[in-house]
Amino acid sequence: MDLATSDPAGAAEFYGPLFGWESREVQLGYTTLVLRGDAVAGLFPRPEQQRSAGVPPHWFSYVAVASADDTAARARDLGGEVHAGPHDVSDAGRMAVITDPTGAFFDAWQAKDFAGAARVNDPGCLTMNELATSDTERAAAFYSGLFGWRITELDTGGGLRYWSIGHDGAARGLNGGMREAGPAPSSWTPYFTVESTDDACAQAERSGGGVLTGPMDIPSGRIAALRDPQGAVFAIFEGEVDN
Repeated sequence: MDLATSDPAGAAEFYGPLFGWESREVQLGYTTLVLRGDAVAGLFPRPEQQRSAGVPPHWFSYVAVASADDTAARARDLGGEVHAGPHDVSDAGRMAVITDPTGAFFDAWQAKDFAGAARVNDPGCLTMNELATSDTERAAAFYSGLFGWRITELDTGGGLRYWSIGHDGAARGLNGGMREAGPAPSSWTPYFTVESTDDACAQAERSGGGVLTGPMDIPSGRIAALRDPQGAVFAIFEGEVDN
């Protein structure tokens, strides 16, 4: 996960006490966020093009691929759009910025020297990405065709419709999910694991962020949606995760 933000220093001050992250600037304004020596995410100043277009600060998701070029070509064939790349990011890797047919952005990442997050699921780490989409059938067909993901509707007992996202039989609990977006634009949202959803919400508010929804109980744990002081939206999860 990377955070494009209007205030890198302010964002680092917010997420540090919330998730235990330390900040290590690498180059050209890019900062790696580290938990107990392992890279878990990154942040950088929001590009001028995004500022001019009125794009707010936001988190965005990377998907590991064998070839960014092949993935970009396949995404076009499946009805997606390639907005940038494929291009090299120094010696770290090669990437392409893509939107699915419903408008949700993500990045395809072909690793070279940098594979991405070295730790997941532990408290303070990414545990899942959730797609809110305006067209679940179209989105499911796109991602299944592009990545081979298994997208399966869950039994919510008459509640809001929800789909799990799995790959190579590895899905369990909240590894990946999809829901209907309603009137909001299609987008991906990261969920970070916390030891206590209630404590994390209180910490976020003390540090200038806000609670958008929750905390609320779900069958697999407890969640809340938050925003940081710059306006980027993310979610937190308390519960059992994969090892």
